[in-house]
Amino acid sequence: MEKRSVLKKSTSSFRLRCPSLNSLRLRRIFDIFDANADGIITVAELGRALNLLGLDADLAELRSIVASFIQPGNAGLRYEDFEALHRSLGDAFFGVEEEDDDDAATAGDCAAEKLKQEESDLTEAFKVFDEDGDGYISAQELQIVLGKLGLPEAREIERVQQMIVSVDRNCDGRVDFFEFKDMMRRSVLVRN
Repeated sequence: MEKRSVLKKSTSSFRLRCPSLNSLRLRRIFDIFDANADGIITVAELGRALNLLGLDADLAELRSIVASFIQPGNAGLRYEDFEALHRSLGDAFFGVEEEDDDDAATAGDCAAEKLKQEESDLTEAFKVFDEDGDGYISAQELQIVLGKLGLPEAREIERVQQMIVSVDRNCDGRVDFFEFKDMMRRSVLVRN
């Protein structure tokens, strides 16, 4: 049992406990890896992305790893295939998370735990953007993060400022945690 709890703790960086946020994060990773935005990640695109992340990827080895996830007739991984590959890697490296018998508590307790975990996941995500830790995401901070992700929006501060304005409910020119949380929940609902 001791080993099981260690595995659960180690998965938090690979898999968020809130499935909708994990799905959103995985979709964004897919979109970043899909360099030409055609809805398919080729082995070459995947290799380039992994190399940019500092992970030297041998294309022949990578091709053999992902081959079973590419549907016949496709040139690469569709999002659903990428999701299956991610799930497979998570299961291989971190084990399949199974619910304990103790988890059969009341539905109210489960819902409260989900909300608490979602809040924790959102706080963690917010901190990624709030580089100076002042409790707000400025256009400059957003531009830095978008640049690190290699997104073209990072090149134009006007586009970044427009992104801020689109979620800035109190019109102070920056995004606070509550605005960020509202934006994330809306985008998760739109995707689902």
